[in-house]
Amino acid sequence: MRCYGSEPGRHNERHILTVSNNKRSKKRVTMSDIGREAGCSQATVSIVLGHNDSVQISGALRTKVLRVAKEMGYQIVPKRTAEITPVFTRVAFVIDSLTTSPEAIVAIEGVRQALSSTNALLVITETGNDPTLEPFALQTMIDDGEDVIIYACIVTRMVALPPVLQKTKVTGVLLTCYTDEWRHPSVQPSEIAGGTRATGVLLEAGHIRIGTITGEDFMEATQDRLTGYRRAIASADIAFDHKLVVKGDWSVSAGFEGTRKLMSLASPPTAIFCQNDRMAVGCYEYLKEHGYVIPRDVSVVGYDDEEISRHLSPPLTTLVLPHRAMGRWAIEQLQLAHPFDEKPTKLECLLIERASVATVKPDHN
Repeated sequence: MRCYGSEPGRHNERHILTVSNNKRSKKRVTMSDIGREAGCSQATVSIVLGHNDSVQISGALRTKVLRVAKEMGYQIVPKRTAEITPVFTRVAFVIDSLTTSPEAIVAIEGVRQALSSTNALLVITETGNDPTLEPFALQTMIDDGEDVIIYACIVTRMVALPPVLQKTKVTGVLLTCYTDEWRHPSVQPSEIAGGTRATGVLLEAGHIRIGTITGEDFMEATQDRLTGYRRAIASADIAFDHKLVVKGDWSVSAGFEGTRKLMSLASPPTAIFCQNDRMAVGCYEYLKEHGYVIPRDVSVVGYDDEEISRHLSPPLTTLVLPHRAMGRWAIEQLQLAHPFDEKPTKLECLLIERASVATVKPDHN
């Protein structure tokens, strides 16, 4: 987001790929980045890196895209060979919503990449949390002979699994969700550590008064990112100031209004941690409308690494949710065929450093 103590009323967390308070970060290379460098579209890059030979693309362009991807450090999945013996033949991916956020598609891509060296068929179903449709879809997949069912949610939360999934002998994996009985392997983003890292990069730049605009209170991501913020502040021996915490709802308008409240304080913050990138867009808009220069006057950090974050001016420092890695983990966990941990596995949210954070001037706090 390691090893922190448990929060009252919350389960202990097992964290892997942990983040410390150093300046460790990693730039995530996307297909869009490769396309810009290679002089072609993101769709062309996807075709080339997916080894799709059914689309006519010149050999020179394919070679260029592969070279650029390699030079930029993009992990290229090897082309599948017919000799590889599949571990699974049918994998089902069941999720509550595909359309509200790009993370679902990213997670599915991670599953697809992990299956790329097999001949497994990936079947995807959106249920919308419908109490009638979801059990029916799961039963249909079980009857159709799926080997694995990945049960996913768009936001991290505790779930009550449908009885059909609890009773079946088909292997189940939970993605971005968990149960209170831990009957299935489960993987989630490490949100507490993500909040700690987002705040930490501002502390490392010398900021003392750091505001944060949160998401909706009922969501675990909001609670955990705020916990991370508070831990980072406490670790820096800075007293917590409740005035610097403004409630939002993940929207652009909430980022605008939250920034207005923060900058209206008698002692406004020199840095703002927006708990998602959309609120960071609203934060940018308010600051620019009122004459502030980012990051000279106010530094800003977002969360989620949405496409817009790299196109803002200046490009936004943010954290990337590990949905692609979680999708891969779901398959790799099953391929290892060993007993699963009784607590959710937490994957790191990497810091993507861009240009929206500046070192604070000595007299600026």
